[in-house]
Amino acid sequence: MGKNITMKDVAEQLGVSTVTVSKALSGKEGVSEAVRDTIKQKAEEMGYRYNIIAKSMKEGMNYNIGILVADRFMHDRAFYTKIYQRLMKDLMTMNYFGILEVIPEEMEMGGILPQVLQNNKVDGIIILGQMDRDFIERIDQAGFPFVFLDFTDEHFPVDSIVSDSFYGAFEITNYLISEGHTKIGFVGNRDATRSIMDRYIGYYKALLQNKIAVNEDWIISDRDEKGKFCELKLPKDMPTAFVCNCDEIAYYLILELKKAGYQVPEDVSVVGYDNYVYAALSNPPITTVEVNVDAMSEMAVNSIIKKMKHPKADFGRKVVSVRIVKGASVTKATR
Repeated sequence: MGKNITMKDVAEQLGVSTVTVSKALSGKEGVSEAVRDTIKQKAEEMGYRYNIIAKSMKEGMNYNIGILVADRFMHDRAFYTKIYQRLMKDLMTMNYFGILEVIPEEMEMGGILPQVLQNNKVDGIIILGQMDRDFIERIDQAGFPFVFLDFTDEHFPVDSIVSDSFYGAFEITNYLISEGHTKIGFVGNRDATRSIMDRYIGYYKALLQNKIAVNEDWIISDRDEKGKFCELKLPKDMPTAFVCNCDEIAYYLILELKKAGYQVPEDVSVVGYDNYVYAALSNPPITTVEVNVDAMSEMAVNSIIKKMKHPKADFGRKVVSVRIVKGASVTKATR
């Protein structure tokens, strides 16, 4: 059998101290990010295996992070699936393991403590996507550190990481206006989640700034206030463009428009948000707002680890920038 590679072996290869290697591999402060990356890369090349069991027994920690997400947000092509996968990768890089628990509606609305907390399997929690306030209150009472990812709730003084939903919707609505559109609808239940509300406000501001009136008949609900999707009902008087709160809804809106005899984008232009799988699956491909998932995940992982080490620390609300990605679902207005 080959030799078990130790921290000392890695340190000797790089000409640094064993303490420096230990800090880099355990995610502790005291080394620069450049040095940390170099040490991790060398350790991986040499076949070093971090003994997380021994470390957890010594320090009284599980080195597990719970990832909680509502059942309504998770399915095969859900945007949160992409975020979850990235979270798992970033946690492994920091020598933590992620434990996903999908929360069914009865557990969320009943304020039932998640299994990962009941069994003390985790040291901290990342709550991915908006959840019922009473449910979050129950988690808060359990005493575990947690952060919000992709939503905020002013009721809790909790660190949160979000994409710039307001600016993204504002920019993509302005893009439609630059293409000559003045009859622009919005698809999404403004009361369902904070992110949808922010995207609606961004859309609304773009219209106001360009002195375009908001037509309530062109505001289409896509889900109820609990987040369950509902049938999209097209207006009788059709606008020339729609801003959708996410790519999934944009995808289904395009299907509904085609069923009703409209061509996209010749008759109606459609834009989305997320730049996830539905944007590429759609025919035509959807013009959308791309969310920097890598940055959001990295911030969330770093925030929860810092929160576990410094429970009283307040890192605040972190907003990740977005950008427009042009597909083929927009054309210049002709009416």
